[in-house]
Amino acid sequence: MAPVRALAVYDGSGIDGGLYHRVVGWADAAPYWLDELVRIWSALGLGLFAVLMTLAWWRARGAGPAVMARVLASPLIVVAAYAVNSVFKGVVEEVRPCAQLGVRGTLEACPGTGDWSFPSNHTVIAVAAAAALWCADRRLGAIAAVAAVLMGASRVWVGVHYPHDVLVGAVVGVLVAVPLALAAGRAAPLVDRARGGALRPFLGAGAAAPAPGGVPLESQRR
Repeated sequence: MAPVRALAVYDGSGIDGGLYHRVVGWADAAPYWLDELVRIWSALGLGLFAVLMTLAWWRARGAGPAVMARVLASPLIVVAAYAVNSVFKGVVEEVRPCAQLGVRGTLEACPGTGDWSFPSNHTVIAVAAAAALWCADRRLGAIAAVAAVLMGASRVWVGVHYPHDVLVGAVVGVLVAVPLALAAGRAAPLVDRARGGALRPFLGAGAAAPAPGGVPLESQRR
């Protein structure tokens, strides 16, 4: 079928439309079980980042107040990244590749007109979550980073994004999340104060502060 040029508000196919066609071709030739795994991950995989944030909160209960502050801020950071990305989408108004290029039979139904493609919301959310987690908990952040890469790749595989939508989405996620996550650490005194009150069961006791001689103060009191 001929490309649907009449739909274009912004036509991104000239950037990497050929690569998009190649990836969609790989998906078409892939085994059914692989396509199903990718399709399910692409649709539901963002839930994993919520699970990782919950695990980060649990682990931060025994960590310093700056770590807990960054963990608590991570959902808000993801919301901020999504909001910034929504502005980009509204400004650029790039038509989805499946619509622009007239591709049929993609693994995910092609979104309708007005559901813009650039940058990828899924990628922005995943990368922002991974970057925020990395600033608080490197182990969980590394897991989230791998999951974010897989999420971005899946959006091209299922046919609803160009590769450049995903790459720019990753950049937006990092540029928004990292400064906000680092700034969130400045709320450590608030977390430290809250740990001494009614929120202590939720925030944890944190790590014991070391004395000048290297022995935790709590140990010296015993």
